[in-house]
Amino acid sequence: MKLVNIGYGNMVSAGRIIAIVSPESAPIKRIIQDARESGRLIDATYGRKTRAVVIADSGHVILSAIQPETVGSRITGETAEEDDE
Repeated sequence: MKLVNIGYGNMVSAGRIIAIVSPESAPIKRIIQDARESGRLIDATYGRKTRAVVIADSGHVILSAIQPETVGSRITGETAEEDDE
């Protein structure tokens, strides 16, 4: 099982990730709100601005304070700038 760092020491199983998206669009904001209301939201931002939304195959929605491109590059194993943390 490969774990991916989504910021501040938080890890997510790479095999369970369906999508990594930016939180600005209205549909993504609705997904976040629906997950919050149903208890499927995991906030891993530590109070910082949400920059990426990770959607898992279990229906959980995970908020991250690092850029979607950074999370994606960590999954693929490429080097990425980590100055967001």
